[in-house]
Parts: sequence; structure tokens; C-alpha cells
Amino acid sequence: MYEDLIESGELSLARKSVLPGTGFFMPDDLEEDLEEQEAKSALEGADVAVVADPDADGLACVALLREMYGDVQNIPTPDERGEGSDEDESADDSEAGSDAEDDLLEEPDPTPHNVALVPGSPHNLEDSLQQVADHGVEGIDLYVCDLCPDRYEYVADELEAAVETASSVEWYDHHQWDDGVAQSVRDAGVSLVVGDSDEECTADVVYRSLEYEFDDRFAELAAVTRDHDLWLREDPRSDDLADYAYWTDPAEYVEVVREYGADFPEWVEAYIAERRVEKEALIERAVSRSELREVGGYTVGITYGRCSQNEVAEAMREQGADASIIVKPAGSASIRGTDEFDRCHEVAGKVNGGGHPKAAGCKPDIYDDMLDYANHWTTRGSVAKQVILDAFGAVVDEETQEASETAD
Repeated sequence: MYEDLIESGELSLARKSVLPGTGFFMPDDLEEDLEEQEAKSALEGADVAVVADPDADGLACVALLREMYGDVQNIPTPDERGEGSDEDESADDSEAGSDAEDDLLEEPDPTPHNVALVPGSPHNLEDSLQQVADHGVEGIDLYVCDLCPDRYEYVADELEAAVETASSVEWYDHHQWDDGVAQSVRDAGVSLVVGDSDEECTADVVYRSLEYEFDDRFAELAAVTRDHDLWLREDPRSDDLADYAYWTDPAEYVEVVREYGADFPEWVEAYIAERRVEKEALIERAVSRSELREVGGYTVGITYGRCSQNEVAEAMREQGADASIIVKPAGSASIRGTDEFDRCHEVAGKVNGGGHPKAAGCKPDIYDDMLDYANHWTTRGSVAKQVILDAFGAVVDEETQEASETAD
């Protein structure tokens, strides 16, 4: 296959809006090999490992830990950083993560970080834990941040191996944990702290849990990160954090927020502004193809496209949606709620996903081969839309049943 057939950077906006990014077409084996090599390189000689979701919340945790351990390196200057790369999507189109595959932070010092970042996601948490077990030095301190396993058996073996390698394992999160899963993690020898998912982001949990006196900028960083992660939308800087974390390399993001907190320098603001031109255009296209459905007394907005899901969901809320579903070209979907509907995690849980009451993600298990994906792209996600709407209806029915039983 010719590379220009899957390279999304040169696509017209109309085509880019409905097709997945270049990363989607990367074979899993190749992607896993690259991740393994990167983890091995990062862990070489490191005394601390942080397995974290590489979104704004997870990376803020890394910044806090590097500050506590004194692992400080120079941030890039505007001249040193790259020009950025075209917006991309990973194979599972996760909610977060860097799309700057070619815009890696040029380290001014070849010495690697003493606090190594091992990126993880809800879909590959076990792989990240195994990488620490395989490549971490004996006695390494391990932190796991902003990640929650759906079932303990998914991570049992890998976590046991990581615990054997590490001298200590601390796990910080704010998602909704199953009590049995939480107890099993603790029984494995892990110090687990889970914050209230309605009140805290994981950066909040890490900030209050670590025995270290942080500068005020880190308290503000946690607060602004929370504003985005809990979708409060009260501080305009939170959109900057989320966008910059998504567009740039995690190494760059961590060093910038460690140095500046939530108040970015002018060169970062300029970079964000430039990238937002295309972002807004993709949002507009996704909103233009949205529609409203009535499901058990709730108005559900639903649309398809490569876009920033929060802004699209907000636009559908302004049109009257109590909840919103944004189906992505890579097959996953984002589900957003409001004060009227706060059971998004239950909807996602029925279609291979999870999350928070007002913000969740999923990837329906409906893609058996590339023909299914071809149908997904040409029909603008029609099958995925219906599957998630059915899940939404099932949750509403359960809610009605619960209300009826309570009344009885």
C-alpha cells in the first residue's frame, strides 16, 4: 500500500473529517514493538517509573512526581521545537494522547529522566505494567496514575510481576472503581488512592497525597486540569491544557507544565492558536451532521467525525441535548452527559467502555474485518450509532425500573 493513501496530513478537510488518522493503519505488532522499545529506553537506569494515561490529567501527575524527585530538565525553546505534525489518531482512537509522532522533544542533555514515563491506556494497561516488570531496575519505585482496570484478571499477572520488580507501588486515580477490583489491587501489595470522580481529577489526588510541599503553580495546575477533566468548563485555560497535551509530545508537555503551570508562555499559545484553525473547522463539520434523538424521555445528540468531542458535545447541548454521542472514524465513541443525564459510564459499560458519569468512552465490538470499517466510514458510523443508542435505551430502561421499584 502506498503511504500517501493512509497519510492524513494532505487530505482535504472534508475527507479528513470522516477518515481515521495515519496511526489507525499501523499494524498492532509494529506499534507494540515501538512501544516496547520506547519503554525500554525510558526505563534504562531510571529509579522511578510512572505508568500514566498521556492526557492532560495523567501528564500533570508526571509533572508533579518529577518536581518532587527533582528530575528537572530544560524545556524546548520556540526555535528548538519542531513545526508539529498532522493531527492523528491511534489505532483505538483513545480519548487522549499525543498525535505529534514526528515532533519529539529534543533533549538538551542525553541523560534520560530519572522519573520515566511509560504511557498507558485502559486498553493496554497490562502491557505497560509488564514493560516496567521487564525493563525496570530491581527496586524501582512505581506509580500508576489516571488508569482503572475494568476487571482485575485483565492486569493480575502483569501487576504481580511489576510488584515483584518494584520496591513500592502507589496507584492514584479518580475513576469509578469496582470494590472487588480495588480490593484485589490492594491485596497485591499496592497502595491505592481513589478520589471522588465528581470532585477530583487524578492530579488533585496526587497533589494531596504526596508528602511534598509544592509551589502554588502546581495547585493551580491541578485545579485547571480538573476543570477540563470533569468537564466543568469554568476556566478557559483548561481547553489550552487539553489541546496542548493532545497535540504535542508528552515529554514536551510535562516539562512545560512543570515549569509554567497552567499559564503557558507566548510561544505555546501561538502554537495552540495555529492548530485550532483546523480544529474549529473539524468541529463545525461534526456539528453540521449531528442529529437529535428521543430516548426514553431524554434528548440524545449524536454525530460522527474526527473532531474534538467536548466542543461538539457542548454544541449539541446548546441545541437541547441531555447527552451526546460522538462516533469517531477509528471506531470508538465519546459519550458526554449533562446535569440532566449523568450515567454515561453505564452506557459505555454496555459497549466495551467506561469512564465517568458525565464523560465516558467506548469502542463497540462490531468490527470483524476491514469491510466493516469501510462500511463504518461510508455510512458515517451508522452501525456504531445504533449500538450505542441501544445501550443508552437499556440504561434508561434500568433507570425507569429502579425508580419504579423505589416508588413501590
